[in-house]
Amino acid sequence: MPIAAVIFDAFGTVVQIGRKRHPYRQLLRIGALQGRRPSAADLHRLMTSSLDLDAAAETFGICVSPAQMTSLQHDLEEELDSITVYPDAIDALRLLKAEGIATGICSNLAVPYGPVLRQLLSEVDGFALSYEVGEMKPHPGIYRDICHQLGVNPARGMPPSGERVVMIGDSTQCDRDGPGAIGISGFYLDRKGRGSISCLMQFAEHVLRIA
Repeated sequence: MPIAAVIFDAFGTVVQIGRKRHPYRQLLRIGALQGRRPSAADLHRLMTSSLDLDAAAETFGICVSPAQMTSLQHDLEEELDSITVYPDAIDALRLLKAEGIATGICSNLAVPYGPVLRQLLSEVDGFALSYEVGEMKPHPGIYRDICHQLGVNPARGMPPSGERVVMIGDSTQCDRDGPGAIGISGFYLDRKGRGSISCLMQFAEHVLRIA
């Protein structure tokens, strides 16, 4: 069965942050100093709602001084300005596009990062971003969203009942195992060379071989 679409994780897979400042993490630390206990639910709220720094502070009841907010905004802008596309990602996306294979991005991220991602990767065919979809990987809903955008129906079971769709990213849970819930074949990318796939061109060439 030919491969109809390839889905990519974003950060650590297709793009990288050169100057990490973690402004949202800093905001939660300010809250912790005020006696607010951070939780896993905070991350889910940040990633599935359109919360900029001001809105996040208000939502979590964190008191931030004007000077602190200015500093957080500065760190956020510095982080956003440092986002770049991996060279091998550029080559892989172009190779797949030349072969007529649809490409998409499926990523967990907060709202300020979305516009940068869309600008840097304007040639891909779809974006399923957690803050827009309202679900985080590995929830099946976010994978279904990107497949819908790409116009593909992943195969499930035998005999095949749909199309061959593959995904790759740097999380075994979110990018290799999670997509399997709706019939997407997931692959793990280890850029440190400790896994079977360490480069997106290597992955793209593999996709074309099995296609």
